[in-house]
Amino acid sequence: MWRRILAGVLALLNGVNGLVMLGAPSAWFAHVPGAADTGPFNAHLVEDVGLAFLIAALGLAAFAWRTRFWPAALAGSGFLGLHALMHVWGIAQGLSHTAAIDLAGIVAPAALALLVSWPRKGEIRA
Repeated sequence: MWRRILAGVLALLNGVNGLVMLGAPSAWFAHVPGAADTGPFNAHLVEDVGLAFLIAALGLAAFAWRTRFWPAALAGSGFLGLHALMHVWGIAQGLSHTAAIDLAGIVAPAALALLVSWPRKGEIRA
């Protein structure tokens, strides 16, 4: 049950982030710590990534509703995990001025998403 609740919370957080990225990309870019350090504002890029966050949110929400939808949650969590790895790489290279925020706001939620969506024995069926 805890996995479904956590998946629901993560779905909500990622869904809100994705919607803000789509609805107010310049405001999102201006207010997210470290975003402006990555280069000039690109609305199309922010909106594209916002769509990826929405897909991740939908996969996690599907799992929160019914655990048999773990493949959707795992696919969405895969994006979150790869996105987090990119941030970890930037931290390791000394490129991030917001390492603590990246770890708490990107890496930890991605790890939790992968933890809850990874199938348990009995969930995998051919």
